Amino acid sequence: MATTLSQPKTVADGAGDAQNSYIKTLILLASLFFMWGFITVINNTLLPHLRSVFDLSYTQTTVIESTWFVGYFVASLPAALLIERVGYQRAIVIGLMIMTAGSLGMIPAARLPSYGVTLASLFTVSCGIAVLQVAANPYVAVIGPARSAESRLTLVQAFNTTGDALAIVFGKYLILDRTAGGSTIEGTKLTLAQRMADAHATQLPYLIVAGVLAFLAIMIARAHLPALGAATQRADATQRQSLSLWRHRNLVFGVVGIFLYVLAEIGVGNLFINFASQPTIGNVTKTIAANYLMFVWGGMAVGRFAGAWIMRKITPEKVLGAAALGAALAMLIATFAHGPVAMFGLMAVGLFHSIMFPTIFALAIRGLGPLTEEGSGLLIMAIAGGALVVIQGKIADTFGIQWSFLVTVVCEFYILFYALWGSRPTGTDSAQDA
Repeated sequence: MATTLSQPKTVADGAGDAQNSYIKTLILLASLFFMWGFITVINNTLLPHLRSVFDLSYTQTTVIESTWFVGYFVASLPAALLIERVGYQRAIVIGLMIMTAGSLGMIPAARLPSYGVTLASLFTVSCGIAVLQVAANPYVAVIGPARSAESRLTLVQAFNTTGDALAIVFGKYLILDRTAGGSTIEGTKLTLAQRMADAHATQLPYLIVAGVLAFLAIMIARAHLPALGAATQRADATQRQSLSLWRHRNLVFGVVGIFLYVLAEIGVGNLFINFASQPTIGNVTKTIAANYLMFVWGGMAVGRFAGAWIMRKITPEKVLGAAALGAALAMLIATFAHGPVAMFGLMAVGLFHSIMFPTIFALAIRGLGPLTEEGSGLLIMAIAGGALVVIQGKIADTFGIQWSFLVTVVCEFYILFYALWGSRPTGTDSAQDA
């Protein structure tokens, strides 16, 4: 029987109904945040696996992740137009369907095995996630009181990071533990037969992921999501002539902030297992290194739950600035220390990264009013900053993996600048901050 979408119920239909609808919506959206975090961080175990299967350099390995983030760049602005045409709810369903198709594509990619099909499938998944991000992030930020937008988005993002942490467990047991490459330290050469056998390990994980995504698409399609208020509705052509995204300093610098933050986060996550499994750092197998990586994402989850509470007491700008300083220090330790100390420095950065994305995002769209959808599209497009991780891979190949983390240090100092000055709004196009 065909599934039809119900008309959204507005939050003005009654105080009690509105509150219940608000809570149910946040819970449902939290499941989306959880799932796209989960499927994104599977890459942290997938990439060292593919490095072994296809015998790739660091540069070639990070090209895979770059392709993933090119998907954000390509799909983000079309996603904003899609939302304008079909609405938030249908756009989310379409995004989940695209992700399901890409996940199913990973099955033939593993059976062949094919580097090209792998890239195409991951690109498709990332396009679907871009649609979800453009729809869900601003929806969470503006569906409740503006004064608690940063706290609310940080709280929901905590479920995203919970998905991140569980993805490491999932990838460890269903990918690394089932392969010859996963039981070796960095630099061990596998035979062709071992690499071909390892390639098949990704079929079951992505079949499970595809099934869960399809189920979520059905759930969202059948849900009653409250409509956003008139203050955030897209301006018509006449109104649009008097509005400009570029007059909002907090958005312009926020786009750069998201771009560099994602580069920092992805560089840490993607290179951690290879870093920790080096004889001069952790001297452990990739499977054991994945256990340590769970502390990175676990720290992010804890930090986001704590940050959602802290930002009700302390201004988001101050919390963001303190996190940027802590992250810069942790990355300097990872760059210049040796042995387990360097590894612990890299593990600690997850705690400081925890509140950065949701806080930058919420600060960047503050005061946009009817430009919220377009501003969100630009911010999600800026997630394409993760594509520059290939530069970090090139530095790792040329100078060593530790020196590549200086790229992350530079990113942290920009975020400090954004917290101290760049996030200050220069104008508003709505009275939504009341």
